[in-house]
Amino acid sequence: MYTKPDQFEPLTPSESGALRSDIAGLAGEVAARALALKGKVHPVTAACLANLLRSVNSYYSNRIEGQHTHPRDIDQALKKHYSKEPDKARRQRIAIAHIDAQKEMEGWLANKELDVYAPEFLARLHEAFYRRLKPEDRKTDDGDEVVPGEWRRTDVKVGTHVPPAHKSIAEFLQRAHEFYGKVKGLDGQLIACACAHHRLAWIHPFLDGNGRVIRLHSHAVLLRIGVGSSLWSVSRGLARDVDTYYARLAEADSPRRGDLDGRGHLTEAGLASFARYFLETCRDQVTFMEKLLELEGFRERLSGYLIMLSRRRGGIRQEAELPLYHLFVAGEATRGEFKQMTGLASRTADALLASLLKAGLVESNTPKGAIRFGLPLDALAYYFPKLYPEAAT
Repeated sequence: MYTKPDQFEPLTPSESGALRSDIAGLAGEVAARALALKGKVHPVTAACLANLLRSVNSYYSNRIEGQHTHPRDIDQALKKHYSKEPDKARRQRIAIAHIDAQKEMEGWLANKELDVYAPEFLARLHEAFYRRLKPEDRKTDDGDEVVPGEWRRTDVKVGTHVPPAHKSIAEFLQRAHEFYGKVKGLDGQLIACACAHHRLAWIHPFLDGNGRVIRLHSHAVLLRIGVGSSLWSVSRGLARDVDTYYARLAEADSPRRGDLDGRGHLTEAGLASFARYFLETCRDQVTFMEKLLELEGFRERLSGYLIMLSRRRGGIRQEAELPLYHLFVAGEATRGEFKQMTGLASRTADALLASLLKAGLVESNTPKGAIRFGLPLDALAYYFPKLYPEAAT
């Protein structure tokens, strides 16, 4: 049983070792690509994508936990329409709790003094998720109640891994806080984020919900250090191959493998392998979104979607291409500007705008207010192929 924080050293690969130099270059690439991606999209359009990515994060993070909820069921739950099937409704509630907890957490980050590695932040994340669930949803498979924000009060075994004794959780979390919170430099902070993802999961601080909370925590750290955004999702990448994700986590659980495997109690090579995997996943997700957000390619997909809609749905016309593309690039426009860009007569343009609003392809806060780009589920397979493919099934 682990009872002393030195038993989960090292917390990152050694600064001077070959393992560190290997992942340092990868961290630099992730940072450069992620920072460049942030400048690709207008803030209003980015906010629209943020709403979508919260659903994407929820879907994939919950799928990792074996709590599969179809994207259309999530979409219905966002509109307060829950299934009459008890188990499906429960999974819908879990999905919405994740979405709302992430949105709340992103609001906390406006406080520049907030310490995302503090144990209190981790507990607050857990509390933000679990307090949104019904009492019957806050039960483990063994029937134990999960108290929002509370460290586990029992010793547990997770697969073959035995986490630290419950009485020592606070000490382990404090050590992680002291170490990761002091890391400097963007590349170093990215490596710290990757390593902390494993080490916090290794501690297993909560009775249940550890995986979801740790992934939310990684999202928070990436946002805080400036490379995360509403435009990409590390959880999506981790969920593409759940077996590999769990295998990499388990590999880093192992004890030191001899004199050439660092100087800590746990394997340095295993931790470096997980950090490399995590950062490769980040790079892959950023690169994937870079390609989807290339304007020329996006406009071609938008045009193709409108051609299809114009043949299948009354009221949708190809003349919507230019104003819709303008909204995506520029963020928003007045209704008059939008209609003028269609080149249609006034009544025809009015009818087209009404159809687009009804289909969710444009959005507005008020009946006569400015309009912005919309992202209904039916459009995702065309606008952003493979981003959320399950939504199209």
